[in-house]
Amino acid sequence: MTHARWHATDTLAARYADGTLPESEAWSLEKHLEHCTSCATRVSHAVRAGTAGAVLGEVREAVLREALLQEALLQELGSRSGVPGAGRFPRLARALWAAGPAVRGAWSLAVLVVALGAVALGYGAGVAGVRPLLLALAPVVPVLGVALSYGPHADPVHEIAAASPSGGLRLLLTRTVAVLLVSLPLLTLAGLLLPGSGAPGAAAWLLPGLALTLASLALAGYVGSRAGAAVTCGGWLCAVLAPALTSPSDGAPLARLAEQLSAVLDGPLAQGTWAASAVLCAAALAARRAVYDRLP
Repeated sequence: MTHARWHATDTLAARYADGTLPESEAWSLEKHLEHCTSCATRVSHAVRAGTAGAVLGEVREAVLREALLQEALLQELGSRSGVPGAGRFPRLARALWAAGPAVRGAWSLAVLVVALGAVALGYGAGVAGVRPLLLALAPVVPVLGVALSYGPHADPVHEIAAASPSGGLRLLLTRTVAVLLVSLPLLTLAGLLLPGSGAPGAAAWLLPGLALTLASLALAGYVGSRAGAAVTCGGWLCAVLAPALTSPSDGAPLARLAEQLSAVLDGPLAQGTWAASAVLCAAALAARRAVYDRLP
């Protein structure tokens, strides 16, 4: 039955509001409400008139009071600071909240520890060939950051944020950009500081990192953000680490890893392939953007 041939009755809306409607019928009604404004209004009135209406009203008032209080405090701090443009502090605060754990949690600290740890191994411990190991791990760091920055595990009000007009793919991309802004400079700088020269270069992982991040986002539309990240990271690590560790040729594992990375990162052909992969993944992401409103 199409959405245009039926509408929710007052009885149906009341049963949905009090929770007596069977689950299959509730799902059908919720799907219908996505396309029918009149039925959505009828169900909203039924919910507010029921026992849950008072509770929802109290929650709404509490959230609005807290939001207005935080807004007022930020505006007062901005006006007292005397700094030009301080009135934009509330917007900055909202942007930081939307960015997620990439900038307001422990994840950025973890990336910093990885970068400093690589430099410490290269100089403090005198480990030769640390750069290939960093380049092997760097492309999957943004992928893991995105997986850890989006979802109920990362945000206590994820369901509310995902259902808002700025939720879904827009929120996911906001978190992704924040992750990239944190991880790309730190890891690239660490690669430049590490001893050693030659291929692959310290910035050779940037396009692969972008392509793998977009690939994980595209897979998330099918299997969820964590599973998509696991598949992407596992595939990359198997592709670069397994041949280096199982190669029968002479030489240290890090030297063999450098050769393997040179094959997949160096040269116009390799970088062009990664760029084309990133474009294809971005196109797949845009084609299925509606799926991310209900990302598992």
